[in-house]
Amino acid sequence: MKRYLVALASTLMFLPQAFAKSPADTAKDDRQRLENSGQVMEEILKIPDDIPQDLLDKARCVIVMPSVLKAAFVVGGSYGRGAMICRTGKEFNGPWGAPSMFALEGGSVGFQIGGEATDFVLLVMNDRGAGSLLHSKVKLGADASAAAGPKGRTASADTDAYLRSEILAYSRSRGAFAGISLEGSTLRPDDDANRRVYGKAVDAATIVTENKMRAPEAAHTLIATLQKETPQLKP
Repeated sequence: MKRYLVALASTLMFLPQAFAKSPADTAKDDRQRLENSGQVMEEILKIPDDIPQDLLDKARCVIVMPSVLKAAFVVGGSYGRGAMICRTGKEFNGPWGAPSMFALEGGSVGFQIGGEATDFVLLVMNDRGAGSLLHSKVKLGADASAAAGPKGRTASADTDAYLRSEILAYSRSRGAFAGISLEGSTLRPDDDANRRVYGKAVDAATIVTENKMRAPEAAHTLIATLQKETPQLKP
């Protein structure tokens, strides 16, 4: 038994090295993640019963997490990486700017075995919610109020969910699109991915608020889709 435990410990110790990627491969994954974020946003906004236009027009930022995996091994949890894109300007009312890479974590993340991939889209509905996400890790439901977003293009923004929540969350899994609660999950800027995407160390706040970073080509679809669907913030 003791010999078995030693062997198991040795195997687990070397698993990260076995699956480690080169810096070039990791950077390629980041670019692919940005491209996938744009594709997810484009596809979701073509669904007839999707995000209400009124809410989309009032959102300061949009976070897209393509193919988040929910782990079914050890302890349930979720883990995903994607991008946060905001309207430019101090009051988040200008054209859509360059994206910052973000990570979503929930529960205790184990190996991604037997998981189910789900796309998430989160609307950040006010300046306070946007500002808090740019500077630190945020726990949904504690540090920032969050709720399942209402759906339907004609739904009004004057709903309890909009009036009380800083973040409205949507999901798409196996073709089904719905609002979903992500309370208990955390969102944080992914500084390592930002460094790889922009070629230098740069934080989320600098990317989003200073509007000096040139958006990577991989973000073209994401920016163009939002600029087409909701070009300016509506009061």
